[in-house]
Amino acid sequence: MALNTKFDELLEFPCSLSFKVMGVAHPQLVPDVISVIQLIAPGDYSPTIKPSSKGTYHSLAVPVIVNSKEHIEEIYTELNKLEHVRFIL
Repeated sequence: MALNTKFDELLEFPCSLSFKVMGVAHPQLVPDVISVIQLIAPGDYSPTIKPSSKGTYHSLAVPVIVNSKEHIEEIYTELNKLEHVRFIL
């Protein structure tokens, strides 16, 4: 299913885009997110991790060099399939 986004109208490629991923504070959240991103955009990633006030959720910020609208959409789609992910911005 193709996403109906306007990234190609708003961005000049290649560019750096920070993916914000919010998910359950589970030990597998960060490795799963990084492995999905590395499959689509190989690189060395060090996400910024912020726990929620109660520690139930974690917010990750992962800057990624993207090459096209389709590249961004593929990352969003694959991250959304992860068990512990709740939101992606």
